[in-house]
Amino acid sequence: PSFWSRGNPVDVLGDATIERYTMAINQCLQDNNVDALLIIYTPQGSTNPEELAEAIASVAKRSQKPIIATLMGGKTIEKAKTILLHNNIPTYGTPEEAIKTYLYMYKYSRNLELLYETPADLPVDQAPPKNNLKALIKRVLKEDRIILTEVESKNFLTTYGIPVIPTYMATNVDSAVNIANKIGYPVVIKILSPQITHKSDLGGVIIGINSDDAMRDAYYTMMDNINKKAPHYLESIQGVTVQRQLEKIDYEIILGTKKDKDFGSVIVFGLGGIETEIIKKIAIGLPPMNQTLARRLIEDSGTYEMLQGYRGKKPADMKLLEQAIVSFSNLIVDFPEIGEMEINPLGISNGKPYALDARIILDSKYTESSLPYPHLVITPYPTRHIISWRLTDGREVTLRPIRPEDEPLEHEMLSTLSEKTMRERFFSVIKDITHGMLIRFCNIDYDREMAIVAEIKEGNRKRIIGISRLILDSDLKSGEFAVLVHDDFHSKGLGYKLVDMIIGIAQEKGLDNIYGIVLSDNERMLRLCRKLGFVSGLPCSGVTRITLTLK
Repeated sequence: PSFWSRGNPVDVLGDATIERYTMAINQCLQDNNVDALLIIYTPQGSTNPEELAEAIASVAKRSQKPIIATLMGGKTIEKAKTILLHNNIPTYGTPEEAIKTYLYMYKYSRNLELLYETPADLPVDQAPPKNNLKALIKRVLKEDRIILTEVESKNFLTTYGIPVIPTYMATNVDSAVNIANKIGYPVVIKILSPQITHKSDLGGVIIGINSDDAMRDAYYTMMDNINKKAPHYLESIQGVTVQRQLEKIDYEIILGTKKDKDFGSVIVFGLGGIETEIIKKIAIGLPPMNQTLARRLIEDSGTYEMLQGYRGKKPADMKLLEQAIVSFSNLIVDFPEIGEMEINPLGISNGKPYALDARIILDSKYTESSLPYPHLVITPYPTRHIISWRLTDGREVTLRPIRPEDEPLEHEMLSTLSEKTMRERFFSVIKDITHGMLIRFCNIDYDREMAIVAEIKEGNRKRIIGISRLILDSDLKSGEFAVLVHDDFHSKGLGYKLVDMIIGIAQEKGLDNIYGIVLSDNERMLRLCRKLGFVSGLPCSGVTRITLTLK
C-alpha cells in the first residue's frame, strides 16, 4: 500500500486483506528476477487463513514458478494447511524448513545442469584388448589366491592407458641392484607379496635409494622389517619391485573401486597416500563415467582447489586426470571379477598423473552370469553395437550407439536438414534446436532405449549423417522406432541399415514387436519398412502406423 514501511522489499502490513495478499503474490511471480516464492503467514485479525490458502492455491495454478508456504499459528491454521497440501503446495511450520527445501531444490536442479553439461570427447580406448587379462585372472585363481601382485595389477592399468611408472620384479638383492643400474638411480623398492596389501605399514616401501650400497642396505632392512612385524608373511614374499623414483610428486591421490551390496561397483576418488584413512577427503561415483562425471567426482572430493596448485606446486593437468578416471571406469565395467581395486597413490608430478602403486583383489563370490554387467547399476556404453559399414557409393561409415559427447555433432546434423526431411522425422520444422532438446537425444538409458548414429569422416572432421532410435514401452514388450538420414546421404542404403540394426537390438532385448508412426505421404519410408517386413495400418489423421512382429 502507499503507506508501506519502504524497508522490506515486500510489505503487505499487518492489516492486509486477501486482495492485498493476492496482488503482492502476483506482482512477485511476474517479476523476472523472482524464480520462486516463499509465503510466510502468521495469525492476524483481518486475514482469514482458510481464505488466504484458497487464494494462494488459485494463484499457484496459473504460475509455473514453485510456491512454498510457511503457516505459523498452531491449531488456527490446520484447515488452511490442509487446503494448501490438497493443492500440492508444500507447507511448513517454520521459515527455516521452507528455505532448506528451496536449497535442496536448487541443489538438485544445479546437479542436473552440471550432469548434462556436454562432456568433452576424450581420447580413451573404449575397447582395449582384454583376453590376456581374463587369462591372467584365471591363472591367479588356479593358484588359489585372489590378491594380484603389484606387477600383475599394473598390467591392467597399462592395458587401459592409465600411466604407470615401469615396475620390475627382483627376486634377490643382486637382481635389484642390476635393475636399478639399468633404469637409473634414484629408485624405490617395495615388498612383493600377494598377501601384503598395505606395504607401508610393515616397512615394505623404501624410497630415495641412490646407489648400489644403499640398495643392498634397503633390501636387507626391508626383509628385516617384515621379519619383525609380520613373520607369518615371510613364506609369501617373492622379492621386491623396483621402479624409478619421480623427481617430485606434488599431489598424492587415491583412485579405487569396491563392490557395494546395493550399488554394485563404485568408484572412490580423493586425497591419497598414507593419510587417506585419516583425512577423509573422498567422493564416490558410479561407473560408467565420461569426462563430465569425472570432473564432478574430482570437485565433490574436496581436492579440486588443491589440484589447481599452491605454494609453488604446479597445477594438475585436469584433462589427463579426467582421462585416467574414465579409463579406470572402463576397466571396472569390463571386469566384474574385480572385487576391490586401489591405485594409491596416484602421484601427480609435473602436472601428469602416474600410478605409483596398485592393488587388485578379486571377488571370491563372483560367478559367471547371463547378465552382461551384473556388477553395475547403470548400463554402460554398449560397445558390442559398434560396427564398420559402407554406403553404396563405397564410403566407410561407423555405426555405433549415441553418446552424450555427440551433442555438437547431433546439433550440426539437425541444423542442416531440409525442412522436408525434418518434417518427415519430427512432423514439424524445429527452428530452435536447444541444449535441453539435445540432452534428451544424446543422454539415454541404454537399458530402455537405444540410438544408433552413423558417423563419417570428412578429412579430419567427424560428422553424424544418420540416426535410428528405439524407445521401449513401459511393458518392455514393444517399442517405438524412428530413423533419420541427412539429405546429403539419401538413397545410399543407410536408412535400410539403420532400421535393420534397430530390429536386431529389439530382438536382443526380447521385444514382441516394434512399431513406428510415419507421415502417410512419406512413401520413401513406407516402402523401406515394407521391404523389411513391416505391416502398415490404415492411415489416420495423416499418419500411418507400421508394425513388425518379432515373435
